Amino acid sequence: MTGDHQALALLLFSAFIAATLAITTWVSRHRRGSAEEFYAGGRLFSPLENGFAIAGDYMSAASFLGISGLIALFGYDGMLYSVGFLVAWLVVLFLVAELVRNCGRFTLADVIAARMRERPVRIASGTSAVTVSVLYLVAQMVGAGSLVALLLGGTSEAARSWTVIGVGALMVVYVSLGGMRATTWIQIVKAVLLMAGAIALTVLVLLRFHGDIGQLLTTAAERSGHGRDFLAPGLKYGGDWTSRLDFISLGLALVLGTAGLPHILSRFYTVPTARAARRSVVWAIGLIGSFYLMTIVLGFGAAAIVGTDEVRASNAAGNTAVPLLALDLGGGAGSTGGAVLFAVVAAVAFATILAVVAGITLASSASVAHDLYATLRRRRGEGREDARRYGEVAVARVAAAGVGAVAIGLGLLARDLNVAFLVGLAFAVAASANLPVLLYSLFWRNFTTRGAVWSVYGGLVPAVLLVVFSPVVSGHPEALFPGVDFHLFPLQNPGMVSIPLGFLAGWLGTVTSPEVPDPAKHAETEVRALTGAGAV
Repeated sequence: MTGDHQALALLLFSAFIAATLAITTWVSRHRRGSAEEFYAGGRLFSPLENGFAIAGDYMSAASFLGISGLIALFGYDGMLYSVGFLVAWLVVLFLVAELVRNCGRFTLADVIAARMRERPVRIASGTSAVTVSVLYLVAQMVGAGSLVALLLGGTSEAARSWTVIGVGALMVVYVSLGGMRATTWIQIVKAVLLMAGAIALTVLVLLRFHGDIGQLLTTAAERSGHGRDFLAPGLKYGGDWTSRLDFISLGLALVLGTAGLPHILSRFYTVPTARAARRSVVWAIGLIGSFYLMTIVLGFGAAAIVGTDEVRASNAAGNTAVPLLALDLGGGAGSTGGAVLFAVVAAVAFATILAVVAGITLASSASVAHDLYATLRRRRGEGREDARRYGEVAVARVAAAGVGAVAIGLGLLARDLNVAFLVGLAFAVAASANLPVLLYSLFWRNFTTRGAVWSVYGGLVPAVLLVVFSPVVSGHPEALFPGVDFHLFPLQNPGMVSIPLGFLAGWLGTVTSPEVPDPAKHAETEVRALTGAGAV
């Protein structure tokens, strides 16, 4: 990219950052400063607005950069992410959305603590929420670094590092000043930009091949270097039994993980009723489904137009496939059209990253303040209302800075891994630690406090340990530490093992617990979940 082209992209970056900071500043001047305002935006958003915000929260850098890159590199096998991310919303729609909105107040722990002893449940759930959020944040940081590295010619490691630091600083500002209301409007603006960019690129790809999908796929297979194998399953996950099990493990994590993501669950509290929450999900499914269909076209388009080898040469993990595709569709390197389209796509991707990290950071800081801090204060004899009134929001702002610092450090460490792959790990942890305890709390009459705590830790600890001792961290040329080998677990995604362990631990903790379940509390929770009676 020439200096003028870089300047154009950086100008668009700056314009989006200025617009989002203006939104944040405006909201900070008009908010009341209450916990409900900070965590849930006053519950004033319509289903349409919240649907766009949910889509904005969900369509992350993993979707726009990572999935398209994996399809460009591995063809059919890369589509697993598109299918898994979309099918996951059926679980959210039918099992989670309305019930969570009726039972909770701000976080996942509110749902579980409704019929359990609060302190152990909130500490366990808060710990899990922060862990999942940090893993998800790392993926967004890596995407930001890859994008700016491509913009600057791919030669400056310092630029990538400073980009990660800059994104982390911005997300702390968004959350600290604007809370949920500013974050929601940033998500809505980003969702509109992302859909517009994806539609434009998809139309240009289809026009290049005169609307002939068969020709697009055939050309992609020819330029991939794999021939017809590119269009058949097994290129990435079919080499041996280990890779096939990895395929199953990843599929489970993607389909079940969405219902356990803290930043997605927190969006259901921004609407006034459970019916509005369900309608939000319907809007989100329409937007997300359309988007993931387009990522398939973009991935195969990058393979056919740019070429798999060029995508891999630019970024080994494939994270830069879509910007390179935009450059070619606009007229190629050195052309004005190519520079403009590249700059627009790069700016949209950067907007995607900034918006998603704001949502995730808000959810994790809410867990720290509302679940961990307020619970510990209550133990010292202070009421929860006092804690919320005088300290929770302030602690949430400080927690946002702490979470941001951790995410920046891990983002610098993991900058060479595929973005969608990193998100797959976050989904696995969410499906292992959060989903079992959520489903048990909503549907199992005899579930106990010990069962809830064991369920969270029984999924969280194995999932994290299996990732640490997997080929993702060591023992593989593309691992975080390629020079050492301490991997003991053969699969790259732990979901196949850790998700069943989460459910098993919850069952085992319940059946061995001396606690007698309170049928009245279960009945109250059930009525509230199904009817909304008494919901906040």
